[in-house]
Amino acid sequence: MCNLYSGQDPASYETVKRSVRLNGHVTSVALERQFWDILERLAATEGFSLAQFLARLHDEHLARHGDVSNFSSLLRVACTIYLGRGERASGEVSAEAA
Repeated sequence: MCNLYSGQDPASYETVKRSVRLNGHVTSVALERQFWDILERLAATEGFSLAQFLARLHDEHLARHGDVSNFSSLLRVACTIYLGRGERASGEVSAEAA
């Protein structure tokens, strides 16, 4: 069982920093390469560029909660939600739920 996890390519969990514009300010976000890849797919599924998706998610979270204390963690959890939904857009309903 552990071979599945321990045998992964180290490049997939290499930390990659990207500059993003959030709320009018440029900041750096550090995530593992695998998460950046998932976020690219997630953004495309939602009809946004990655930059647009990150800015919109940040702004919506800020409006709803008044604070974004750990944006990197928010992004990682967004990836797990997306994967758990079977990589469907947020407005799509699964065949089981329909």
